[in-house]
Amino acid sequence: MDFVDENYHREDVFNKSKMNELSYHYKEILKLLGEDSNREGLIKTPVRVAKAMQFLTQGYMQNPENILKSALFKEDYSQMVIVKNIELYSLCEHHMLPFFGKAHVAYIPNGYITGLSKIARIVEVFSRRLQVQERLTFQIKECIEEALHPLGVAVVIEAKHMCMAMRGVQKQNSVTTTSDFSGAFERLATRNEFIRLISADLH
Repeated sequence: MDFVDENYHREDVFNKSKMNELSYHYKEILKLLGEDSNREGLIKTPVRVAKAMQFLTQGYMQNPENILKSALFKEDYSQMVIVKNIELYSLCEHHMLPFFGKAHVAYIPNGYITGLSKIARIVEVFSRRLQVQERLTFQIKECIEEALHPLGVAVVIEAKHMCMAMRGVQKQNSVTTTSDFSGAFERLATRNEFIRLISADLH
């Protein structure tokens, strides 16, 4: 099996032409909301929001599979590898309001392992897109499968959604949990071990 090191490195890039266009539209939005876009507190707001939105959606410009393959090592280890409590921040695609929480990710290697930080990095990449939590969970699992071809992958995400807390039903304490499992984790015993380990306070 050949894996290519893409020499991945993180870089936050702000596209100037996109920033100018986004700034223009955000200025127009402020006017439509009844604000004076020229008052002191709002003069630079359109540019700030344009930069923020480019940052919050920069996952579109990154290849998560290459990230995993950039730190790939041949290893005979074939037990569960878990990275839990990975902080995530994303934007709900329905209202473009934040949802945030933590991801727990595990895989069972099949001849190759990846750097532990790369697992957290792919959670970040998929989170920095307009998302729904269900798809985010699936995409993380699928990416690990495609890049590593492991014996199994497990992903659980717990998150709070501002579209439920700030508007609509306004339930501030609700938490949404999603999960996806493949391969060895479809066996009840393996899945239960994963759930037990992510629930335990081992550190």
